[in-house]
Amino acid sequence: MRIGLFLDEPSGPDAIAKLEDRIARAAADGFATAWVSNIFGLDALTALAAAGSRVPGIELGTAVVPTYPRHPAVLAQQALTTDAALGGRLALGIGLSHKVVVENMYGYDFARPARHMREYLSVLRPLLRGERADVDGETVTAHVELGTPRAGEVPVLLAALAPRMLRLAGEVADGTVLWMTGPKTVAGHIVPAITEAARDVGRPAPRVVCGLPVAVTGDVSAVRARADEVLAMYGQLPSYRAMLDREGAEGPGDVVVAGDEDEVRAQIEAFAAAGVTDFAASVFATGDDVARTRKLLASLIG
Repeated sequence: MRIGLFLDEPSGPDAIAKLEDRIARAAADGFATAWVSNIFGLDALTALAAAGSRVPGIELGTAVVPTYPRHPAVLAQQALTTDAALGGRLALGIGLSHKVVVENMYGYDFARPARHMREYLSVLRPLLRGERADVDGETVTAHVELGTPRAGEVPVLLAALAPRMLRLAGEVADGTVLWMTGPKTVAGHIVPAITEAARDVGRPAPRVVCGLPVAVTGDVSAVRARADEVLAMYGQLPSYRAMLDREGAEGPGDVVVAGDEDEVRAQIEAFAAAGVTDFAASVFATGDDVARTRKLLASLIG
């Protein structure tokens, strides 16, 4: 299992410089991957192209780019351009986002998300391969080919939690990228479902990128309480709430990986045993515990 980092999103006029510094530190510390979210701050692909092109070696991923606001041909063009800037090191994580965002903020119809994503991938994947896309779907239409330079094969990871989306991730994408999904749910639901879907259609075993907050600390209860406060929205959004319920977790704090060095190491190693291919840690510690957490994570790099 590869160890990577979910990077905190920088702000301010020097945000790109800050992001470059964070990517450079992750690479210098030996982490295999670094992931950037795409919410309402930096555009993740543009930011990675600008900041990551100056830091060699490390794989850089989006976790995740919402699909509804972007035609798949436009996203393919942007992703290929970013991958060219990175020298073929991009992992393209995409996702539906959430009904409250898609409908209330963007004004799109969220009525058929699974069909939307299947049709979206039927355009995105061939364009990323340098092929023409001809699709007349119920939610997506495209008759286009791109001349964008290709640095290599861009892996597509689908944010997938529900059974239909996990099946789609296994059948069509290269894997899944998770957030706020605890160990029992990963082992008993995520990995079996996506692995079976890929096997059924003769595809390679999918990547399972598991992102979670991590804190090496002597005060676990304080960390969990802070997570319940800071990450409260993840306990309210339906897709994450369903995973927390499946886990038997009352709130986000219950799925934070927290404890002393031995406890955190054991918790992360359990994800490897469950079939996770990439663990992406969001350092959720404070004070002196930040350095402890980074040191422990770096010790897991093999």
